Amino acid sequence: MNRSFVLTRRSLLACAAAAPLAMTLGRAHAAGDVYVRAGANFTPVNIAVTPFAGDDAKIGAVTTNDFAHSIFLTPINPTSFPEAVTNPDARPNVDAWKTVNAQFVLTGRVAPAGDKITAQFRLWDVATGAQIAGQQYTTDAANARRVGHLIADAVFTRVTGEKGFFDSRVVFVDETGSKEKRRKRLAVMDMDGANVKYLTTGDTLVVTPRFSPSAQTVAYMSFKDNEPRVTLLDLESGQRQVVGNFPGMTFAPHFSPDGQRVILSLSDGSSSNLYTMDLKSRATTRLTDGSSIDTSPSYSPDGQQIAFESDRGGTQQIYVMSAGGGDARRISFGDGRYSTPAWSPRGDLIAFTRQAGGQFGIGVMAPDGSKERVITEGYLNEGPTFAPNGLFVMFFRDPGGESGPKIFMADIFGHGEFPVPTPGYASDPSWGPLMS
Repeated sequence: MNRSFVLTRRSLLACAAAAPLAMTLGRAHAAGDVYVRAGANFTPVNIAVTPFAGDDAKIGAVTTNDFAHSIFLTPINPTSFPEAVTNPDARPNVDAWKTVNAQFVLTGRVAPAGDKITAQFRLWDVATGAQIAGQQYTTDAANARRVGHLIADAVFTRVTGEKGFFDSRVVFVDETGSKEKRRKRLAVMDMDGANVKYLTTGDTLVVTPRFSPSAQTVAYMSFKDNEPRVTLLDLESGQRQVVGNFPGMTFAPHFSPDGQRVILSLSDGSSSNLYTMDLKSRATTRLTDGSSIDTSPSYSPDGQQIAFESDRGGTQQIYVMSAGGGDARRISFGDGRYSTPAWSPRGDLIAFTRQAGGQFGIGVMAPDGSKERVITEGYLNEGPTFAPNGLFVMFFRDPGGESGPKIFMADIFGHGEFPVPTPGYASDPSWGPLMS
Protein backbone atom coordinates (compact mmCIF):
# COMPACT_ATOMS: atom_id res chain seq x y z
CA MET A 1 0.00 0.00 0.00
CA ASN A 2 1.18 3.54 -0.62
CA ARG A 3 -0.53 5.67 2.03
CA SER A 4 -2.31 5.40 5.35
CA PHE A 5 -4.92 7.73 6.84
CA VAL A 6 -5.99 8.12 10.43
CA LEU A 7 -9.54 9.45 10.77
CA THR A 8 -10.77 11.22 13.86
CA ARG A 9 -14.10 12.92 14.43
CA ARG A 10 -15.64 15.72 16.39
CA SER A 11 -18.83 16.04 14.41
CA LEU A 12 -16.99 15.53 11.15
CA LEU A 13 -13.93 13.52 10.29
CA ALA A 14 -10.46 14.94 9.84
CA CYS A 15 -8.06 13.10 7.57
CA ALA A 16 -4.27 13.05 8.11
CA ALA A 17 -1.53 11.36 6.11
CA ALA A 18 0.64 8.73 7.77
CA ALA A 19 3.55 6.52 6.74
CA PRO A 20 3.56 5.03 3.22
CA LEU A 21 3.32 1.30 2.65
CA ALA A 22 4.71 -0.82 -0.17
CA MET A 23 3.17 -0.87 -3.64
CA THR A 24 4.41 -2.65 -6.73
CA LEU A 25 4.01 -1.32 -10.25
CA GLY A 26 3.80 -3.35 -13.44
CA ARG A 27 5.49 -2.71 -16.75
CA ALA A 28 2.45 -1.91 -18.86
CA HIS A 29 1.31 1.01 -16.67
CA ALA A 30 3.30 3.54 -14.71
CA ALA A 31 2.31 5.33 -11.54
CA GLY A 32 -0.15 8.11 -12.36
CA ASP A 33 -1.43 6.55 -15.60
CA VAL A 34 -5.07 7.38 -16.36
CA TYR A 35 -7.14 4.41 -17.47
CA VAL A 36 -10.33 6.20 -18.55
CA ARG A 37 -10.56 9.91 -19.27
CA ALA A 38 -13.65 11.94 -18.46
CA GLY A 39 -15.27 13.23 -21.61
CA ALA A 40 -18.22 12.97 -23.93
CA ASN A 41 -16.91 9.70 -25.39
CA PHE A 42 -15.44 7.11 -23.07
CA THR A 43 -15.73 3.43 -22.29
CA PRO A 44 -16.35 2.59 -18.61
CA VAL A 45 -13.92 0.18 -16.99
CA ASN A 46 -15.02 -2.99 -15.22
CA ILE A 47 -14.05 -3.41 -11.59
CA ALA A 48 -14.60 -6.35 -9.26
CA VAL A 49 -15.07 -5.39 -5.61
CA THR A 50 -14.31 -8.60 -3.74
CA PRO A 51 -15.71 -9.12 -0.22
CA PHE A 52 -13.51 -7.38 2.32
CA ALA A 53 -12.28 -9.77 5.00
CA GLY A 54 -13.99 -9.12 8.33
CA ASP A 55 -16.24 -6.44 6.84
CA ASP A 56 -19.16 -6.54 9.26
CA ALA A 57 -19.59 -2.78 8.72
CA LYS A 58 -20.37 -3.37 5.00
CA ILE A 59 -17.71 -0.91 3.86
CA GLY A 60 -17.31 -2.81 0.60
CA ALA A 61 -21.03 -2.46 -0.12
CA VAL A 62 -20.78 1.32 0.20
CA THR A 63 -17.83 1.39 -2.20
CA THR A 64 -19.62 -0.87 -4.70
CA ASN A 65 -22.71 1.32 -4.64
CA ASP A 66 -20.54 4.38 -5.26
CA PHE A 67 -18.97 2.76 -8.31
CA ALA A 68 -22.42 1.82 -9.63
CA HIS A 69 -23.27 5.54 -9.71
CA SER A 70 -19.89 6.73 -10.95
CA ILE A 71 -20.56 6.34 -14.71
CA PHE A 72 -16.86 5.65 -15.32
CA LEU A 73 -16.49 2.42 -13.30
CA THR A 74 -18.85 -0.52 -13.65
CA PRO A 75 -18.88 -3.04 -10.78
CA ILE A 76 -18.99 -6.67 -11.89
CA ASN A 77 -21.81 -8.84 -10.54
CA PRO A 78 -20.37 -10.94 -7.69
CA THR A 79 -22.19 -14.03 -8.97
CA SER A 80 -19.73 -14.12 -11.88
CA PHE A 81 -16.56 -13.89 -9.78
CA PRO A 82 -14.16 -16.63 -10.90
CA GLU A 83 -12.47 -17.05 -7.50
CA ALA A 84 -12.99 -16.36 -3.83
CA VAL A 85 -10.27 -14.06 -2.52
CA THR A 86 -9.09 -15.50 0.77
CA ASN A 87 -5.95 -13.38 1.18
CA PRO A 88 -6.60 -9.71 0.28
CA ASP A 89 -2.87 -8.97 0.48
CA ALA A 90 -1.98 -11.46 -2.25
CA ARG A 91 -2.21 -10.81 -5.97
CA PRO A 92 -5.44 -12.24 -7.38
CA ASN A 93 -5.43 -14.79 -10.21
CA VAL A 94 -5.43 -12.27 -13.05
CA ASP A 95 -5.92 -14.93 -15.74
CA ALA A 96 -9.12 -16.00 -14.03
CA TRP A 97 -10.37 -12.43 -13.72
CA LYS A 98 -9.73 -11.79 -17.40
CA THR A 99 -12.36 -14.43 -18.22
CA VAL A 100 -15.07 -12.15 -16.76
CA ASN A 101 -13.64 -9.03 -18.43
CA ALA A 102 -12.49 -7.51 -15.16
CA GLN A 103 -9.96 -4.73 -15.64
CA PHE A 104 -9.44 -4.05 -11.95
CA VAL A 105 -9.87 -6.10 -8.79
CA LEU A 106 -10.34 -4.43 -5.41
CA THR A 107 -9.43 -6.43 -2.31
CA GLY A 108 -9.43 -5.40 1.32
CA ARG A 109 -9.88 -6.20 4.98
CA VAL A 110 -11.55 -4.61 8.00
CA ALA A 111 -10.27 -5.27 11.53
CA PRO A 112 -12.01 -4.11 14.74
CA ALA A 113 -9.96 -2.60 17.56
CA GLY A 114 -12.20 -1.74 20.50
CA ASP A 115 -14.55 1.02 19.39
CA LYS A 116 -12.44 1.64 16.30
CA ILE A 117 -11.84 -0.14 13.02
CA THR A 118 -8.90 -0.31 10.64
CA ALA A 119 -9.71 -0.79 6.96
CA GLN A 120 -7.27 -1.50 4.12
CA PHE A 121 -7.69 -1.84 0.40
CA ARG A 122 -5.55 -2.81 -2.56
CA LEU A 123 -6.37 -2.08 -6.19
CA TRP A 124 -4.99 -4.53 -8.74
CA ASP A 125 -4.53 -3.97 -12.47
CA VAL A 126 -5.65 -7.18 -14.15
CA ALA A 127 -3.63 -6.44 -17.31
CA THR A 128 -0.32 -6.41 -15.44
CA GLY A 129 -1.10 -8.14 -12.15
CA ALA A 130 0.35 -5.12 -10.35
CA GLN A 131 -1.03 -3.34 -7.33
CA ILE A 132 -1.60 0.25 -8.46
CA ALA A 133 -3.15 1.78 -5.32
CA GLY A 134 -3.63 1.01 -1.66
CA GLN A 135 -4.48 2.81 1.56
CA GLN A 136 -5.26 2.15 5.20
CA TYR A 137 -7.80 3.99 7.36
CA THR A 138 -8.43 3.98 11.11
CA THR A 139 -11.56 5.55 12.53
CA ASP A 140 -14.39 5.14 15.01
CA ALA A 141 -16.59 2.20 14.07
CA ALA A 142 -19.56 4.55 13.75
CA ASN A 143 -17.84 6.25 10.82
CA ALA A 144 -17.38 3.11 8.73
CA ARG A 145 -19.59 4.31 5.87
CA ARG A 146 -17.30 7.25 5.29
CA VAL A 147 -14.36 4.90 4.85
CA GLY A 148 -16.29 3.23 2.04
CA HIS A 149 -16.66 6.62 0.35
CA LEU A 150 -12.98 7.44 0.87
CA ILE A 151 -11.98 4.14 -0.74
CA ALA A 152 -14.27 4.86 -3.69
CA ASP A 153 -12.75 8.33 -4.06
CA ALA A 154 -9.20 6.97 -3.98
CA VAL A 155 -9.98 4.35 -6.64
CA PHE A 156 -11.94 6.82 -8.78
CA THR A 157 -9.00 9.24 -8.74
CA ARG A 158 -6.46 6.53 -9.53
CA VAL A 159 -8.43 5.22 -12.50
CA THR A 160 -9.70 8.50 -13.99
CA GLY A 161 -7.15 11.06 -12.84
CA GLU A 162 -10.08 13.18 -11.57
CA LYS A 163 -10.92 14.15 -8.02
CA GLY A 164 -13.40 11.91 -6.28
CA PHE A 165 -16.80 13.15 -5.11
CA PHE A 166 -18.27 10.42 -2.91
CA ASP A 167 -17.01 11.77 0.42
CA SER A 168 -19.39 14.71 0.33
CA ARG A 169 -22.80 15.73 1.59
CA VAL A 170 -25.93 17.33 0.21
CA VAL A 171 -28.20 19.74 2.05
CA PHE A 172 -31.81 19.77 0.84
CA VAL A 173 -35.41 20.48 1.75
CA ASP A 174 -37.30 17.43 3.02
CA GLU A 175 -41.01 17.60 2.18
CA THR A 176 -43.84 15.61 3.72
CA GLY A 177 -47.61 15.84 3.75
CA SER A 178 -50.22 16.67 1.14
CA LYS A 179 -49.60 19.24 -1.53
CA GLU A 180 -51.87 21.73 0.27
CA LYS A 181 -50.22 21.17 3.67
CA ARG A 182 -46.63 20.41 2.78
CA ARG A 183 -44.22 20.41 5.71
CA LYS A 184 -40.68 21.46 4.78
CA ARG A 185 -37.62 20.71 6.89
CA LEU A 186 -33.98 21.41 6.24
CA ALA A 187 -31.96 18.17 6.08
CA VAL A 188 -28.47 16.98 5.20
CA MET A 189 -27.38 13.58 3.87
CA ASP A 190 -24.43 11.75 2.39
CA MET A 191 -24.33 12.15 -1.38
CA ASP A 192 -25.73 8.63 -1.79
CA GLY A 193 -28.82 9.46 0.28
CA ALA A 194 -27.70 7.81 3.52
CA ASN A 195 -27.24 9.32 7.00
CA VAL A 196 -30.11 11.79 6.74
CA LYS A 197 -30.14 14.32 9.57
CA TYR A 198 -32.88 16.88 10.05
CA LEU A 199 -31.68 20.39 10.80
CA THR A 200 -35.00 22.14 11.41
CA THR A 201 -38.28 20.99 12.92
CA GLY A 202 -40.67 22.05 10.18
CA ASP A 203 -42.42 24.63 12.34
CA THR A 204 -41.07 27.38 10.11
CA LEU A 205 -40.94 27.25 6.32
CA VAL A 206 -37.42 26.85 4.94
CA VAL A 207 -36.30 27.02 1.31
CA THR A 208 -33.20 27.04 -0.92
CA PRO A 209 -30.33 26.00 1.37
CA ARG A 210 -26.78 26.58 0.14
CA PHE A 211 -23.50 25.07 1.35
CA SER A 212 -20.55 27.26 2.24
CA PRO A 213 -17.13 26.52 0.67
CA SER A 214 -15.95 25.02 3.97
CA ALA A 215 -18.83 22.49 4.09
CA GLN A 216 -19.38 23.57 7.70
CA THR A 217 -22.02 26.24 7.21
CA VAL A 218 -25.34 26.33 5.40
CA ALA A 219 -27.22 29.46 4.42
CA TYR A 220 -30.96 29.24 3.87
CA MET A 221 -34.13 31.28 3.84
CA SER A 222 -36.60 30.85 6.67
CA PHE A 223 -40.00 32.45 6.97
CA LYS A 224 -41.30 33.47 10.39
CA ASP A 225 -44.48 35.54 10.50
CA ASN A 226 -44.21 35.66 6.70
CA GLU A 227 -40.92 37.57 6.95
CA PRO A 228 -38.01 36.05 4.98
CA ARG A 229 -34.80 35.79 6.95
CA VAL A 230 -31.34 34.77 5.83
CA THR A 231 -30.04 32.28 8.37
CA LEU A 232 -26.60 30.74 8.75
CA LEU A 233 -26.39 27.31 10.39
CA ASP A 234 -23.14 25.81 11.65
CA LEU A 235 -23.49 22.07 11.02
CA GLU A 236 -20.89 21.16 13.63
CA SER A 237 -22.10 23.23 16.58
CA GLY A 238 -25.75 23.59 15.57
CA GLN A 239 -25.59 27.33 16.19
CA ARG A 240 -27.79 29.59 14.08
CA GLN A 241 -27.55 33.26 13.35
CA VAL A 242 -29.89 35.49 11.38
CA VAL A 243 -27.80 37.76 9.18
CA GLY A 244 -30.68 39.93 8.12
CA ASN A 245 -34.39 40.32 7.47
CA PHE A 246 -35.03 40.98 3.81
CA PRO A 247 -38.72 41.54 3.00
CA GLY A 248 -37.91 41.83 -0.69
CA MET A 249 -35.70 38.77 -0.99
CA THR A 250 -36.37 36.72 -4.12
CA PHE A 251 -33.69 34.05 -3.87
CA ALA A 252 -31.49 32.49 -1.21
CA PRO A 253 -27.95 33.79 -0.87
CA HIS A 254 -24.93 32.07 -2.38
CA PHE A 255 -21.53 32.17 -0.69
CA SER A 256 -18.48 33.71 -2.29
CA PRO A 257 -15.62 31.23 -2.84
CA ASP A 258 -13.78 32.55 0.23
CA GLY A 259 -16.91 32.25 2.36
CA GLN A 260 -16.65 35.86 3.52
CA ARG A 261 -19.62 37.21 1.57
CA VAL A 262 -22.98 36.16 0.25
CA ILE A 263 -24.70 37.38 -2.87
CA LEU A 264 -28.47 37.72 -2.96
CA SER A 265 -31.35 39.22 -4.91
CA LEU A 266 -33.69 41.82 -3.39
CA SER A 267 -36.89 43.06 -4.99
CA ASP A 268 -38.20 46.59 -5.03
CA GLY A 269 -41.64 46.79 -6.54
CA SER A 270 -41.63 45.08 -9.92
CA SER A 271 -37.84 44.83 -10.19
CA SER A 272 -35.12 43.00 -8.31
CA ASN A 273 -31.40 43.63 -8.13
CA LEU A 274 -28.29 41.85 -6.92
CA TYR A 275 -26.46 42.73 -3.73
CA THR A 276 -23.48 41.35 -1.83
CA MET A 277 -23.25 41.25 1.94
CA ASP A 278 -20.05 41.11 3.96
CA LEU A 279 -20.75 38.52 6.65
CA LYS A 280 -18.53 40.25 9.22
CA SER A 281 -19.69 43.83 8.87
CA ARG A 282 -23.15 42.99 7.43
CA ALA A 283 -22.62 45.83 4.97
CA THR A 284 -24.38 45.41 1.62
CA THR A 285 -23.19 46.53 -1.80
CA ARG A 286 -25.54 46.93 -4.75
CA LEU A 287 -24.34 45.31 -7.97
CA THR A 288 -27.18 45.91 -10.43
CA ASP A 289 -29.58 48.83 -10.74
CA GLY A 290 -32.38 48.51 -13.24
CA SER A 291 -36.05 47.85 -13.82
CA SER A 292 -35.58 44.17 -14.70
CA ILE A 293 -35.70 41.08 -12.49
CA ASP A 294 -32.13 39.99 -11.73
CA THR A 295 -31.94 36.89 -9.55
CA SER A 296 -30.33 33.46 -8.93
CA PRO A 297 -26.73 34.71 -8.69
CA SER A 298 -23.79 32.27 -8.59
CA TYR A 299 -20.07 33.06 -8.18
CA SER A 300 -17.37 31.67 -10.42
CA PRO A 301 -14.92 29.52 -8.42
CA ASP A 302 -12.23 32.22 -8.59
CA GLY A 303 -14.69 34.81 -7.28
CA GLN A 304 -14.10 37.14 -10.22
CA GLN A 305 -17.44 36.73 -12.04
CA ILE A 306 -21.11 36.19 -11.34
CA ALA A 307 -23.68 34.29 -13.39
CA PHE A 308 -27.32 35.23 -12.89
CA GLU A 309 -30.70 35.14 -14.58
CA SER A 310 -32.46 38.24 -15.81
CA ASP A 311 -35.43 39.25 -17.94
CA ARG A 312 -33.73 42.49 -19.05
CA GLY A 313 -33.86 41.28 -22.65
CA GLY A 314 -37.57 40.42 -22.51
CA THR A 315 -37.35 36.78 -21.37
CA GLN A 316 -35.50 34.88 -18.65
CA GLN A 317 -31.91 34.38 -19.81
CA ILE A 318 -28.51 33.86 -18.24
CA TYR A 319 -25.98 36.68 -17.99
CA VAL A 320 -22.41 36.94 -16.72
CA MET A 321 -20.76 40.02 -15.23
CA SER A 322 -17.83 41.02 -13.04
CA ALA A 323 -18.21 40.21 -9.34
CA GLY A 324 -17.97 43.94 -8.67
CA GLY A 325 -20.89 44.77 -10.96
CA GLY A 326 -20.87 46.63 -14.25
CA ASP A 327 -21.83 45.57 -17.74
CA ALA A 328 -23.39 42.12 -18.11
CA ARG A 329 -23.26 39.93 -21.21
CA ARG A 330 -25.92 37.46 -22.18
CA ILE A 331 -24.69 33.90 -22.71
CA SER A 332 -27.89 31.86 -23.30
CA PHE A 333 -29.30 31.99 -26.84
CA GLY A 334 -31.13 28.70 -27.31
CA ASP A 335 -34.88 28.24 -27.56
CA GLY A 336 -36.89 28.93 -24.45
CA ARG A 337 -36.21 30.49 -21.04
CA TYR A 338 -33.07 29.89 -18.98
CA SER A 339 -32.79 30.07 -15.19
CA THR A 340 -31.01 28.88 -12.00
CA PRO A 341 -27.39 29.14 -13.22
CA ALA A 342 -24.79 27.32 -11.13
CA TRP A 343 -21.07 27.67 -11.76
CA SER A 344 -19.00 24.50 -11.80
CA PRO A 345 -16.21 24.24 -9.19
CA ARG A 346 -13.89 23.56 -12.14
CA GLY A 347 -14.84 26.91 -13.66
CA ASP A 348 -15.39 25.42 -17.11
CA LEU A 349 -19.18 25.14 -17.15
CA ILE A 350 -22.37 26.78 -15.94
CA ALA A 351 -25.35 24.52 -15.29
CA PHE A 352 -28.86 25.79 -15.95
CA THR A 353 -32.56 25.00 -16.17
CA ARG A 354 -34.13 25.54 -19.61
CA GLN A 355 -37.87 25.65 -20.22
CA ALA A 356 -38.87 25.08 -23.85
CA GLY A 357 -41.62 23.21 -25.66
CA GLY A 358 -43.31 22.15 -22.43
CA GLN A 359 -40.13 20.45 -21.19
CA PHE A 360 -37.75 21.44 -18.41
CA GLY A 361 -34.17 20.56 -19.29
CA ILE A 362 -31.09 20.50 -17.10
CA GLY A 363 -28.00 21.39 -19.09
CA VAL A 364 -24.54 22.91 -19.09
CA MET A 365 -22.73 25.50 -21.20
CA ALA A 366 -19.34 27.19 -21.19
CA PRO A 367 -19.13 30.58 -19.45
CA ASP A 368 -19.14 32.28 -22.84
CA GLY A 369 -22.35 30.46 -23.86
CA SER A 370 -20.71 27.96 -26.19
CA LYS A 371 -20.82 24.15 -25.97
CA GLU A 372 -24.38 24.08 -24.68
CA ARG A 373 -25.83 20.64 -24.12
CA VAL A 374 -28.93 19.42 -22.33
CA ILE A 375 -28.26 16.52 -19.97
CA THR A 376 -31.83 15.50 -19.24
CA GLU A 377 -35.36 16.70 -19.97
CA GLY A 378 -38.68 16.10 -18.26
CA TYR A 379 -41.49 17.75 -16.39
CA LEU A 380 -40.41 20.38 -13.86
CA ASN A 381 -36.70 19.65 -13.61
CA GLU A 382 -35.05 22.46 -11.69
CA GLY A 383 -32.17 23.66 -9.56
CA PRO A 384 -28.91 22.01 -10.71
CA THR A 385 -26.01 21.85 -8.26
CA PHE A 386 -22.52 20.54 -9.05
CA ALA A 387 -20.55 17.75 -7.41
CA PRO A 388 -17.22 18.83 -5.87
CA ASN A 389 -15.32 17.56 -8.94
CA GLY A 390 -17.63 19.24 -11.46
CA LEU A 391 -18.41 16.01 -13.33
CA PHE A 392 -21.91 15.43 -11.95
CA VAL A 393 -24.98 17.46 -11.05
CA MET A 394 -27.95 16.93 -8.80
CA PHE A 395 -31.35 18.51 -9.42
CA PHE A 396 -34.94 17.94 -8.41
CA ARG A 397 -37.93 16.86 -10.47
CA ASP A 398 -41.56 17.43 -9.52
CA PRO A 399 -44.06 15.29 -11.44
CA GLY A 400 -46.97 17.41 -10.20
CA GLY A 401 -50.32 16.22 -8.96
CA GLU A 402 -50.39 14.77 -5.47
CA SER A 403 -46.83 13.51 -5.84
CA GLY A 404 -43.90 15.59 -4.72
CA PRO A 405 -40.38 16.40 -5.90
CA LYS A 406 -37.46 13.98 -5.81
CA ILE A 407 -33.72 14.44 -6.25
CA PHE A 408 -31.76 12.98 -9.15
CA MET A 409 -28.11 12.79 -10.10
CA ALA A 410 -26.62 12.82 -13.61
CA ASP A 411 -23.18 13.18 -15.17
CA ILE A 412 -22.48 16.31 -17.21
CA PHE A 413 -22.09 14.27 -20.40
CA GLY A 414 -25.62 12.84 -20.24
CA HIS A 415 -24.60 9.18 -20.03
CA GLY A 416 -26.53 8.27 -16.90
CA GLU A 417 -29.19 9.47 -14.47
CA PHE A 418 -29.97 8.02 -11.05
CA PRO A 419 -32.54 8.81 -8.36
CA VAL A 420 -31.05 9.79 -5.01
CA PRO A 421 -33.01 7.99 -2.27
CA THR A 422 -34.58 10.24 0.36
CA PRO A 423 -37.07 9.44 3.15
CA GLY A 424 -39.84 11.48 1.51
CA TYR A 425 -40.19 14.15 -1.11
CA ALA A 426 -37.09 16.31 -1.53
CA SER A 427 -36.16 19.52 -3.32
CA ASP A 428 -33.56 22.28 -3.54
CA PRO A 429 -30.38 20.18 -3.24
CA SER A 430 -27.05 21.90 -2.66
CA TRP A 431 -24.00 19.67 -3.10
CA GLY A 432 -21.24 20.55 -0.68
CA PRO A 433 -17.48 20.27 -1.17
CA LEU A 434 -15.45 17.24 -0.18
CA MET A 435 -15.39 16.80 3.57
CA SER A 436 -12.12 17.55 5.31
